[in-house]
Amino acid sequence: MKNKLLLLPMLIAFAACNRPSGNSGENISQVLLENRDTSVHPGDDFFNYANGGWIKMNPISQSENAAGIALAVRDSVNNAIHRICETSAANAGAAKGSLVQKIGDFYASGMDTAGIDKQGIEPISPLLKQIETLKTQNDLPALLAEVSVYASGTFFQAGISKDEKNSSKNIFYLYQGGIGMPVKEYYFDTDPQTAGVREAYKIHLREMFRMSGIVGKDSVKAAEEVYLLEEKLARASRKIAELRDPYKNYNRMPLKKFQEMTPKFNWSSFSSGLGIANLDSVNVGQPEFFEAFNNILSTTSPQVVRWYLSWSVLNTYANFLSKPIRDRNFYFYNTVMSGVEKQKPRWQQVVEETNGNLGEIVGQEYVKNYLPPNTKEKLLEIGNNIMEVFREHLQKIDWMSDATRQKALEKLSKVRMKLGYPDKWKDFSSLDISRDSYCKNVMACTKWYHNYEIQKFGKPVDKDEWFMMPQTYNAYYDPSMNEIVIPGCNIIVPGYPGLAPDAILYGIVGGGTFGHEITHGFDDQGSKFDAIGNLSDWWTKEDREKFDAKARRLVEQYNSFTVLDSLHVNGENTLGENIADLGGCVMGYEAFMKSPSGKKEKGDFGMKPSAEYFLGYAYGWLSSRRAEDLARQIKTDVHSPAQYRVNGPLRNIDAFYDAFLVKEGQMMFVPKDQRVQIW
Repeated sequence: MKNKLLLLPMLIAFAACNRPSGNSGENISQVLLENRDTSVHPGDDFFNYANGGWIKMNPISQSENAAGIALAVRDSVNNAIHRICETSAANAGAAKGSLVQKIGDFYASGMDTAGIDKQGIEPISPLLKQIETLKTQNDLPALLAEVSVYASGTFFQAGISKDEKNSSKNIFYLYQGGIGMPVKEYYFDTDPQTAGVREAYKIHLREMFRMSGIVGKDSVKAAEEVYLLEEKLARASRKIAELRDPYKNYNRMPLKKFQEMTPKFNWSSFSSGLGIANLDSVNVGQPEFFEAFNNILSTTSPQVVRWYLSWSVLNTYANFLSKPIRDRNFYFYNTVMSGVEKQKPRWQQVVEETNGNLGEIVGQEYVKNYLPPNTKEKLLEIGNNIMEVFREHLQKIDWMSDATRQKALEKLSKVRMKLGYPDKWKDFSSLDISRDSYCKNVMACTKWYHNYEIQKFGKPVDKDEWFMMPQTYNAYYDPSMNEIVIPGCNIIVPGYPGLAPDAILYGIVGGGTFGHEITHGFDDQGSKFDAIGNLSDWWTKEDREKFDAKARRLVEQYNSFTVLDSLHVNGENTLGENIADLGGCVMGYEAFMKSPSGKKEKGDFGMKPSAEYFLGYAYGWLSSRRAEDLARQIKTDVHSPAQYRVNGPLRNIDAFYDAFLVKEGQMMFVPKDQRVQIW
């Protein structure tokens, strides 16, 4: 719901499917041993050695694109939110405007499928009628501002974000967008899988227009023209690797200069329509995209623009309209693109939407009733230990000069850790939710978030704001804030009523989360921001060259990893995440080995503590995915597939070789002088 351009590296973590009793004593769960496939040698494929037994015994559900640890945690969280939603919906006497009323009415409206089907496309009809008023290109800026409140990313993305060269201030930005498939490659790549998706998308456009009736008898023509328009936008768009470079995406300029570059679109009229008065400058993420947008407007008729805008609205709200439209939308975006065969149960769909739209409201109830005790304390302990290990590495790293080292240490000392949940929650009193219409409730939430973001323009950045909820199983590093955010539910390991053993926690929460996120501050792009979060070159030229040389070696390693047949990991797209995985795994290992558990002769699972740590780390990435979804991930995601989030970093870590006696000739083996060590 919130259009934030943040680095949001995904943490996929989970634990056992059995029911262990705790973190000490003879009844401890043996998942690290039971999940293994011992027919695989750890030196050949550690991911499948550690997780293959579980993967063989747990096929992917028809309603999912994957199976594994992340889904188990999600299900645990969803079950808690389901109870919150059901209890709230049953409370008919909840005061209007209360958190319970908003949660209950939103959830109830989503469960009312008969009412949703009866309404058809009526909830979006006023917006569609407004689009029909467009007669000339001069009408577009004001109209697009109205549409963008409800359907962001139409033609392009616009919003408020931190000035990356003055991170205390919020500014207006523009960013490429406007396409219905995830990235530009879907419009142009010629491999059979992508070509099949592309043809299916053309059919999808036609069928959605036909079923909705919003273009009358012109569904075939409208679909063709909208696709061609999107293809032009895609052609002008940058690829993922280019979008990762903050310097290339920082092009702040006076509005007057930008207007001269793109004379066919009145940016003052557009920004005023968004609610921004007296705009004088803008950060244009990709100037060449907006020059192409200007040219596209010159050659596109108002009729095609109306069709395109109507499609954007229909596509945005398809999941909240009548069943034929919902089913059609599911078929393309879930079955075709990710191989999912069956829709989730209705309650689960609505729980996820309630959480997605009212996340911070739901989060307040979740924290009170479901977050494990001592969550913040354990997160703080692990986080502080990881920070100390990283500090030690910076102090002794041999390829960095003292001049750069001192600035790196300063940056590390100023990293903020937001753990568990916010100390202050957002005020949702102005958000009106009822049981009348599911789609209208989603639209009301979308408008609320739009207004919330727009009011930040020109104001100081709120450094206490969170962009993830405590019930979100994920984490992020924000380079312009120099902070890591670890929501509370990341401490959860399913099957453990209390805290899991440290070998698991230091693998998942230590290496896979804290270590990973802290390293993002020093990856190939995060390292371009200084201690206070400003885009700034604080490196010596020689040190940057040494770092880049190491990074190139990591790119080459990951480019060699095969995922499906001839499909390889894209080392350029995934470089930042791969650096973070490598650094995080090392930091987690060293922090664990300094802990009381790491100093034992044998760990909780009867193995050397070092071996248990690496098994725990691998367990945090336990996942199997459908082939279609793996292909989609390679094209669209900056993260490597789970197998290489384990095998990739471990093959570069000396301690892993010692823990599992990895020898030359095995698939995981890399000669010592060729192992990549960055942080």
